[in-house]
Amino acid sequence: MLRIDILSAVPALLESPLAESIVGRARQKNLVDIRIHDLRDYSTDKHRKVDDYPYGGGAGMVMTPQPVFDCIESLQSEISYDEIIFTAPDAERYEQKHANELSLKQNILILCGHYKGVDHRVREQLITREFSIGDVVLSGGEIPAMAITDSIVRLLPGVLGDSESALTDSFQESLLSPPVYTRPADFRGLKVPDVLLSGDHKRVEMWRRNQALARTEKLRPDLAKKHHKDS
Repeated sequence: MLRIDILSAVPALLESPLAESIVGRARQKNLVDIRIHDLRDYSTDKHRKVDDYPYGGGAGMVMTPQPVFDCIESLQSEISYDEIIFTAPDAERYEQKHANELSLKQNILILCGHYKGVDHRVREQLITREFSIGDVVLSGGEIPAMAITDSIVRLLPGVLGDSESALTDSFQESLLSPPVYTRPADFRGLKVPDVLLSGDHKRVEMWRRNQALARTEKLRPDLAKKHHKDS
């Protein structure tokens, strides 16, 4: 069973989202072991602080190394991690290929960034992978950590009801998903494409493929270029 440990200065941000929906059900079924750790529990400061002013001046605060080192080293005394991940805007962009890769691991640790970042010695000495979920700055790494966790968990065997669902998601072939429809076939005069009602599985599959290509070329030409290169 995959185990994911998440380290955060504000663990309450993680508790509820990771207890609901697909991830929550996977945890209940013991398909994944997710453990959330409060970095403040490892702080030696009497006020449980985990941040301090940066050397050299500048705005904002920085996560101090002591609680992070102590927490990770404590966990490493019990378990060996395949990857220790740090979420930060100045990192490699997280993509579906990374989720596929990480879903095959046994033990993963995710450190959530916060404030203006973390003391660089943490990144140099402890971190094995760094990921950003896009060119945007967030208040903390908890949202990226949840996104990474969700993307991994849904790929685990037995998590999704339809075993093929994850394999046909957007980005699995560098393509966006085609449009999807459900009942009724005619809603306020807006009709479902006839091909989807035809019962001809080959025609339906071809339509979906063509729609996926068209949407990707229109909305994400960078992905379309990558798809054609890989094909």
